[in-house]
Amino acid sequence: MYLIALCDDEKEEIQKTENMLAIYQEKHMWLDFIIECFENADKLLYKVKKENYKPDLILMDIYMPGKPGMEAAYELRSIGNESRIIFLTASKEHALDAFGVGAVQYLVKPVQNESLFNVLDMLLKDITAERRRYILLRTDGRIQRILVNNILYCEAQKKTQHMYLLDGTKLLLHMTMAEIYGMLSCYQEFVRVGAAYIINLEYIDSLNAQNINLNTGKKIYLPRGAYKILKEQYFRYYCGGVTGYS
Repeated sequence: MYLIALCDDEKEEIQKTENMLAIYQEKHMWLDFIIECFENADKLLYKVKKENYKPDLILMDIYMPGKPGMEAAYELRSIGNESRIIFLTASKEHALDAFGVGAVQYLVKPVQNESLFNVLDMLLKDITAERRRYILLRTDGRIQRILVNNILYCEAQKKTQHMYLLDGTKLLLHMTMAEIYGMLSCYQEFVRVGAAYIINLEYIDSLNAQNINLNTGKKIYLPRGAYKILKEQYFRYYCGGVTGYS
């Protein structure tokens, strides 16, 4: 399922884009689009901010009454929204500015089916590959999507487990460590360290027989007997199995 936001003050342009997406979807029957339309940028921004709306793609006009599309894109990026933005506009004037806000494409109206379809082919392929790097967790009564690259480590604390992310967030998980590792074990960077930890090898700065030093400054004390196995896993990850280190 892909969430797509269309933002244009002209209903006719919205309808044209919806029609093109429908044609594209007919040719790719395995795709599931959920399309939401916004008549101005303020309504889109409100849903993003108030409802944590995170569309996979935003197809947005630049010239709109009120807040222009370019200004809306800057605001989206300033609040951490990483949706892929495609500008659909009548002028090439702002092409350089568009890429300055991380827009992935800039299509000049009238947009032809082939032009949009080529962009969709590229973007949906990228999104699908990226989604394979996410896990879904239930935290605080809601389902949250977590990018595995952002996971530093997990720690068992009595009946609950904590997951620590790169941005300093700590998630409380009502799962067993075995269940968490079952979700992460398909990613080669994650290893079990004793019964209490799951560590992302990518963020280990150094290690010795007593502790692990992460590149965030965090120090994790190793349980007895864990160093030899962890050392071998660490060098296998970085050096393809070379473990001739003491």
